[in-house]
Amino acid sequence: MGAPVERTRIRRLPDKAVRERSTLHAVLDAGMVAHVAFVHDGHPFAVPVAYGRDGDSVLFHGSSGSRLFRLLAGGAPCCLTVTLLDGLILARSAFEASMRYRSAMVLGACSVVEDQEPALRLISEHLTPGRWAVVRPPSRKELAATLVLRLPLDEWSLKVSDGWPDTGPEDEGWDPPTGVLPVRTVIDPLVQEP
Repeated sequence: MGAPVERTRIRRLPDKAVRERSTLHAVLDAGMVAHVAFVHDGHPFAVPVAYGRDGDSVLFHGSSGSRLFRLLAGGAPCCLTVTLLDGLILARSAFEASMRYRSAMVLGACSVVEDQEPALRLISEHLTPGRWAVVRPPSRKELAATLVLRLPLDEWSLKVSDGWPDTGPEDEGWDPPTGVLPVRTVIDPLVQEP
């Protein structure tokens, strides 16, 4: 079990809440892009990042020259989200149309990963397994330009929607096709650069 704190309790559609850490890990392992949100100078920001899960934490990286990443490196509170779209739910009414999804939210503060190369390898292997072994490793200059951050999976929530369309008496007489349009991410073969 995980996330036994009030601010990550799912209030809207609590029946979709999942508390098994293994399911959280599975969602994070299946995703490729996370969004990290935080407030700076009174303005909200949400930054897309490539990431990888390292046990009970998430690693992601950005430019060491980025004021936003330096803010995160300084321990600013943040929220990391990963959402996987599994299908579109087609109902008899527009109001009941929905989605099948798995959505993870992690709250906390980041710490800087000092040993960057293994962390960057982990992120690379998450996105493109086996690639790290065949590419040039990062140079000292490239490592100096990169900031790797670790966000612990201490406070999180996970919501899974895997249902079917809802139909009520007000939908009688309407007979459009209903059900689920499955959605999946497909990685095609490499398109060689010219």
